[in-house]
Amino acid sequence: DRPWLPGHRGVDLLAAPGTEVLSSGAGIVLWAGELAGRGVVSVLHGDGRRTTYEPVVAEVGIGDLVAAGSPLGRIGSGVSHCSGYPTCLHWGLLTAADDYLDPLSLLGPVGRPRLLPLGAGAVP
Repeated sequence: DRPWLPGHRGVDLLAAPGTEVLSSGAGIVLWAGELAGRGVVSVLHGDGRRTTYEPVVAEVGIGDLVAAGSPLGRIGSGVSHCSGYPTCLHWGLLTAADDYLDPLSLLGPVGRPRLLPLGAGAVP
């Protein structure tokens, strides 16, 4: 319940190393590079919200304008926090006030989330 406390803020999407990562909306690249040992890309959108993508080997640079669906980079390899999977895309969404939102809301109605039981390849 506090921004500095531990917790998972975003969603993890299964993705193999080298998979192309696309911007979820038009905006300007705020960050593209290493952050805490992982490649991160952050995009500021016209409504003041920001999306983040990691681990990404960036193919864009800070200040670049991107369109919705345009390539940001590719999934990097290395240590993944997705238990049992070699890599995944961590996708985050923040408001202008740094409050975290569900990035899946950007996709519109896609159905209800379903959780797999532990031991069935689920990410705890």
